[in-house]
Amino acid sequence: IHSIESMALVDGPGVRSVVFLQGCRLRCQYCHNPDTWSMTGKNIQEMSAETLVKRLSRFKPYYGDKGGVTFSGGECMLQLDFLEEVLRRLKEKGIHTAVDTAGNVPYKDFERILPYTDLFLYDMKAFHEQVHRELTGVSNVRIKDNLLRLSRTGTDIRIRIPVIEELNAAELPFMKDFLWENGI
Repeated sequence: IHSIESMALVDGPGVRSVVFLQGCRLRCQYCHNPDTWSMTGKNIQEMSAETLVKRLSRFKPYYGDKGGVTFSGGECMLQLDFLEEVLRRLKEKGIHTAVDTAGNVPYKDFERILPYTDLFLYDMKAFHEQVHRELTGVSNVRIKDNLLRLSRTGTDIRIRIPVIEELNAAELPFMKDFLWENGI
């Protein structure tokens, strides 16, 4: 775990705790958490799923009916076994769960956590593959395919697009058309 924010208001509905996990395969030029890229580091906290759930459960009264816990990073889905176990335990306690992802993982990873995830915050960086590669260092073919497949499950998805005028603002009409044409 990189860090835990106990009272967040922008990473999902209501008052939330946000758990930032280490590791990311993207190298976004404008990343606001580059210290989460590596799976190692000096500020990493190791914690069992049971301990984390116990800690997060203390905040349940603050979450109310709309809040809950969001997992972010880095790319939180790179720690899939841990993420799945914590999501499952939180759902058992009736706590709303959200996963903030860039979608650059095998689709089978989504299938594993789907039963325990109420909301996906899906980060789109650019529509055209070449622009995406320039901004992040990786292709977006898998990312777009995963979004399409995930949208067919009927799960709640909120697409988030960081707009940086000189880097990806020209991509917005293409992303909008892609989302609209695919009913997302």
